[in-house]
Amino acid sequence: MLKNALSLFIITIIIVVVFLPSYSKMQELKQKNQDFLLRIQYLEAKNKKLEQEGRFLKNNPEYLEKVAREKMGLIRQGEMVYKIVPQDQKPN
Repeated sequence: MLKNALSLFIITIIIVVVFLPSYSKMQELKQKNQDFLLRIQYLEAKNKKLEQEGRFLKNNPEYLEKVAREKMGLIRQGEMVYKIVPQDQKPN
């Protein structure tokens, strides 16, 4: 009986040694897969937002002008831009 218990113990240890690294690797790959799925969802949402903004820029001249003025600093001919700088940020 002691011999059967010892052989069962040895077989159990061999199984654990053989399959534990594979199980750990499988868990790691599942986590990476989940991370990639979340990244895909984020990028799809970002892509959808950019497509919508592209449609606005093509079809809405007021929005195009707003973006050009705010983000690119463009002005119309004859306009003057006054930049107000707070007093504590003025160069010496």
